[in-house]
Amino acid sequence: MRDDALPILGVLFLIVGALYGAVGHAGASGYLAVMALMSVEAVVMRPTALAINVLVAAIAFVQFARAGHFRWPLFWPFAAASIPAAFFGGMIQLPADALKVAIGIVLVLTAARMVSLAWRPSDATREMRSPQLPLMLAVGGVLGLVAGLTGTGGGIFLSPVLLLLGWADTKRTAATASLFILVNSAAGVAGLVQSGWSPPANLWPLAACAALGGLIGATLGSRRATPRALNITLAAVLLIAGAKLVLG
Repeated sequence: MRDDALPILGVLFLIVGALYGAVGHAGASGYLAVMALMSVEAVVMRPTALAINVLVAAIAFVQFARAGHFRWPLFWPFAAASIPAAFFGGMIQLPADALKVAIGIVLVLTAARMVSLAWRPSDATREMRSPQLPLMLAVGGVLGLVAGLTGTGGGIFLSPVLLLLGWADTKRTAATASLFILVNSAAGVAGLVQSGWSPPANLWPLAACAALGGLIGATLGSRRATPRALNITLAAVLLIAGAKLVLG
């Protein structure tokens, strides 16, 4: 990662942290998108996004939990299956070209997800259902593996599952996703460290910018509904960056 790109990346990471923090996410897919647009090397993108995710997800979880939106029974089955899967995924070193395509596909799918959520019915008009334990474990395992492989926390995929299947309302989803992202990102980083990765010096200023943004966004988001414009704007950024990676 070029040092001359750090100031621009820092500002963009702060914005991404604020936007994602408002919906209980840590911003991995957004950091990946920003780094893709700034032509950061694909092998640098995954560990950078995962490491920053740990910090921002912790901030988001604290804010949403303090606001009373976290429920342990909704969280632990997903986490129990996802943590070992994320650790395993973090240990797998994909070829650079394959990693670029994998991250690009994740970004494009995420963009589609955010557009779909922008037009979902409001929580007040939707019936909530209790998920079955085997299905929760299966979903957690798959999302954990994807998280470790691509450098995301998995919450960007858990959220649409919870919302579209009617397993949780918006803010409870945000609280669950933030802790899910935290544990999976930590497991993914542990897998990277096990494979020989160590954090570079230029990671810390980017992490500080993202953390500040995450604190601002999570503080506001834990007390307000997610605006539709937020999902659409983020979807546009992710789609552009994802297409850039996939198409080369």
